[in-house]
This record gives sequence, C-alpha cells and structure tokens, in this order.
Amino acid sequence: MRLKLVRLEEKYRRQLTDMMDEWTVLESRFSPGAIRQHDYRDFENYLTEVNRVEPKDPAHVPSTTFFCLDEERDIFVGAVSIRHFLNDDLLLTGGHIGDGVRPSERRKGVATAMIGLALDECRRLGIERVLMTCDKTNVGSAKSIMNNGGVLENEVERDGETVLRYWIDLG
Repeated sequence: MRLKLVRLEEKYRRQLTDMMDEWTVLESRFSPGAIRQHDYRDFENYLTEVNRVEPKDPAHVPSTTFFCLDEERDIFVGAVSIRHFLNDDLLLTGGHIGDGVRPSERRKGVATAMIGLALDECRRLGIERVLMTCDKTNVGSAKSIMNNGGVLENEVERDGETVLRYWIDLG
C-alpha cells in the first residue's frame, strides 16, 4: 500500500464516487464531516465546496480537506480534514484533524498512515501542537492517534458521549 494525500480534482471523480457510494450505503454519519456536507453526486459543486479553505460561516475556521489515495490500487481509502487553528468548540471536542477510513479499508493500518501524512501537512501549516479527538468507544481511532505520538490529556462529556482528547507534539 502506497498512500498519499491529494486534493480533489476532476481526475479523481471515479475514486470519490466509489468511496462515497460505499460509505453512504453503510453509514449515515462518518468522519470527516467535511466530506459529507455536500452531495458528491453533484461533482462540480462538491469539488468547489470540498476544496474551499476559507469558511462561508464565520463560526467555522479555515480547513483543508485531503483524500487518501492508495496509488497502487488507484482508490481512495479515506479522507482527512485539517483545521488550521482551533476555536473554543474545536478545542473542546473537535481537534485539528478529522479523519475517516472507508469501511472496506479499516483494520489495515490506513488510519495510522493517513494521520501520519496529515501531521506532515500540519507541519507545513506551522501547527506545532496538534489536538486529535475521538469517541471513547472508538478503540481503533484511539490506537491510530497513539501510534502517531498522541498523548491523552483528558476525557470530556458532550451530548452524552465521552470524547478522548489527545495532543501530538510536532516540535
């Protein structure tokens, strides 16, 4: 498996459709939320929106969305959204990186590798300390974060769920 993060382009339309068709049949809510905010079947609009860095809503922060391409198989195996800085809400339970692996690619080391690639992007953005969060029940996500140097700071309750907060020092 040879993975790289890419921004969405026309040449990846098939890869996007294949991944999103699989994901949306199996799950209605998945991470990162940035890839499910718009209808991927309206590709031109989706392309514009998913590549938008500056938010339309002033309550949101600038973010960059990448898709994780397995170059050997020429498929998208997941996606990450990198928030350039944190507001109060993201500091509590959102973090700098939202990530998700398509269902058929889970438990293969994709998340750990994809987070590592996302951390490289965070370095390019000048982020020295990265917050990542996950639901307490998501053991796989917690392992992927810890595999990338995540150190548990604490747990917080939000909307009846327990969220684990991990910091990764890039300095």
